[in-house]
Amino acid sequence: MAPRRYNVLFLCTGNSARSILAEAILGRVGEGRFRAYSAGSHPKGQVHPMALQLLRERDHDTSGFRSKSWDEFSGPATPVIDFVFTVCGHAAAESCPIWPGHPMTAHWGVDDPAAFDGPEDEQRRVFEKAHQSLERRIEDFTKLPIETLDQMSLQSWLDEIGQTPAAITEEQT
Repeated sequence: MAPRRYNVLFLCTGNSARSILAEAILGRVGEGRFRAYSAGSHPKGQVHPMALQLLRERDHDTSGFRSKSWDEFSGPATPVIDFVFTVCGHAAAESCPIWPGHPMTAHWGVDDPAAFDGPEDEQRRVFEKAHQSLERRIEDFTKLPIETLDQMSLQSWLDEIGQTPAAITEEQT
């Protein structure tokens, strides 16, 4: 029997940077065990160019990424979502749709790199920090023995992953 494949939805407000990065990272790190999606409560309509550049530099195919509404994942004809992770403060405080199948949820807040206003080299560092934070959390998530954990234990692990420090600071390296 083939191993179960889990559907994971990453949410943020604009679906232009953090949730897109998370979708790309899980798509690679999940090794076919997970199917990643992303959406926003108020999508910007386009993916941030720096997010796309960073992903291309890390050999991700960016042709399928687009900024979209979470409404695309709340209807009856959509894939059943197993996990929903909010990756920004705004989405965590908003009321989310009722997801078919009642997925497990957790908040993995990351500062919005798209909101940074400054020189391009500084903006690049902010995007890299967001990528690093999401990658670390997603790697931890993919190592969980999901099939053997009861729901309470799994929820505890998901919440703990969200408490992982956002990124390693320059002083720690």
